Amino acid sequence: MDVIVLGAGIIGVTTAWYLRQNGHNVRVLERREQAGLETSFANAGQVSAHLADPWANPTTLRSVFTWLFRDDTPLVFRPRADIHQWSWLFKFLRECPASRYNRNLVHLANLGVYSRTALQALRAQTGIEYDERQRGILLFFTEEDKLRGAAAAAKRLAASGLRREVLDADQCLEIEPSLQSVRDALKGGIYSRYDETGDAFKFTQRLAALARDAGVRFDYGNDIRRVDVGGGAIRAIDVQKADGRTERYTADQYVLCLGPASARMARKIGVDLDIYPVKGYSVTMPVREGALAVSMGLTDAAQKMAFSRLGDRVRATAIAEIAGYDRSIDQKRCRQIVANAQRLFPDALDTGRAEYWAGLRPMTPSNLPIIGRNGRYRNLLINTGHGTIGWTQSCGSARAIADILEGRRPDCDYPFIGEMR
Repeated sequence: MDVIVLGAGIIGVTTAWYLRQNGHNVRVLERREQAGLETSFANAGQVSAHLADPWANPTTLRSVFTWLFRDDTPLVFRPRADIHQWSWLFKFLRECPASRYNRNLVHLANLGVYSRTALQALRAQTGIEYDERQRGILLFFTEEDKLRGAAAAAKRLAASGLRREVLDADQCLEIEPSLQSVRDALKGGIYSRYDETGDAFKFTQRLAALARDAGVRFDYGNDIRRVDVGGGAIRAIDVQKADGRTERYTADQYVLCLGPASARMARKIGVDLDIYPVKGYSVTMPVREGALAVSMGLTDAAQKMAFSRLGDRVRATAIAEIAGYDRSIDQKRCRQIVANAQRLFPDALDTGRAEYWAGLRPMTPSNLPIIGRNGRYRNLLINTGHGTIGWTQSCGSARAIADILEGRRPDCDYPFIGEMR
């Protein structure tokens, strides 16, 4: 079949790859000049299948009303005169009780493991390199009560197949010596040894090149202006090209992978997606030669900050702002990230060459991405809403879409569109 994929972020590129592997003629439409320049550009770099937690959880519910109207907390709410923002927030709070959180957590882990396996197979098949490291991810604690709660949760979750190892402080230091700076405060950690890290932007760019060599057509500089629908199907996509010309593209099947722009685009054709953009920040800093810096994936439970070693760089990510579609960079926020990174890895990072970035994540209230065939239009599939874990779930989501297009149910215990129990 002829298939058009809308969007060339990591989700769109992996979707195009797996569809092409199944023999389809694939065209990707992207408004930017290259693949992966928005949400996928400078994310946390963690492929976190077993440590990915829904943001909507009982702890957040207890803290959210304290956080919402302050600007120095992990979650910041900047109210807009936007009914979609308020509706999303209400649904987010509805997902916080323990019963919903536990269900969503297991679904995320199932999709994450499925996706990580697909990534490993793709890497073996293609030899693709992207500063990857298979050293696991460590969530470390400096507060005894928070560690006890996480350890108890790890034991409960073991029954659902989530592999979270509880480590004491010495064990944490053994696998990540760069935590020496907080040795006296360190209480222990939760370790997922089978998770990974890697540069999502490098992966997206290099997989796009491999997909192009395999026959996928990438059309950059195409700003989608209109989706022509009728008779219960998508009939065409009208785009404006970089030179101002308009052009119409048609296909047998269409896949929506527009990240934070997905909900706006879908509403134009009468499809309601519970997705709202949540802005996150990252700072990428070179490692000084010979310095003791993070060598794996780390998450500071107290600061809600993630770190990944990407070649000769460290990326630090933090903060969630529910602030609409604003992509501006708050310099104060980034300086806070740099200060925390310096505290953890003193003299290890060249902060004078720090690169600041802010990007929008396409968040659903439950944190579960929306994957599957849309009921309104028989030739529309949706693969979006991955929030902060698009890198983790990219290959699995794309592989699932390729199966669904063939009329097969993916081999993953996950509620694809229409299957939520």
